[in-house]
Parts: sequence; structure tokens; C-alpha cells
Amino acid sequence: MVERIAPTDADIDRVFHALADATRRDIVRRTLVAEQSVSALAAGYAMSFAAVSKHIGVLVEAGLVRKRAEGRERLVSAEPAAIAHVQRLLRSYEDLWRGRIDRLDALLAEDPDATASGTHPPNTPAPTTSPATEN
Repeated sequence: MVERIAPTDADIDRVFHALADATRRDIVRRTLVAEQSVSALAAGYAMSFAAVSKHIGVLVEAGLVRKRAEGRERLVSAEPAAIAHVQRLLRSYEDLWRGRIDRLDALLAEDPDATASGTHPPNTPAPTTSPATEN
């Protein structure tokens, strides 16, 4: 039996930090399609090989891709299970916020007068205005 360990906040932070950069998201996208050498990945960007290697390192650290040696080449491939985990995490946030919005909609529907042209529900004091002073 395989026991799953829940990711820590630090793990989640690493994933979202890794995905916060457009180049890294593109590397994940490209390596989901097919395994790529670091050289082939680097050729697709207007940056140094070292910079692309650093981006790959961030993705490896986050668990979104893996890098392996084959002869003199370093090959990079996406980790579909990690991507699926990110999708589940984002879906849980979406579900949380949808639930909150649904509850807010239900509260507003209970008192339609509260939403009609700025009126206030009963037992709620209306804002007071101070009389204009004349000089």
C-alpha cells in the first residue's frame, strides 16, 4: 500500500513560485508534450543556457519536472502526477470560493430589499449625513 503524505506549506509555496514565471510554465508545457534535452529547451529562449538551467532547477525542486542523464545529455520531462496534484489543489481553492460566493448569494437573496438601490435592511441604521454649513 502506498501512503500519501500531504504536502507542506513550503512544498506548495515552491510549486506556485515555480509556476509564477512564464518561462518555467512554458518549460512544463513543452516537457508535458515530450521529453526534451536541456540544450533543446535552452534553444527556445532568448537567454543563456545557464539561465534556462536555473529555471529547470526551480522546477525540479518543486517536483514539477525531473531531469535525468543519458550519456552526455540531460533530459527533462514533466511529472504528470505533480501537475495533477496542482490541479486538485487549485480545484479545492475554487470549490472553497464558490461555496463562499454561493453563501453570499443566498444571504442576499433572503433580503431582496438590501440590494435594491442601496437601501438598508431593517434594524440597520442608515448612514447619517451632516447638514451643510453655510458661511
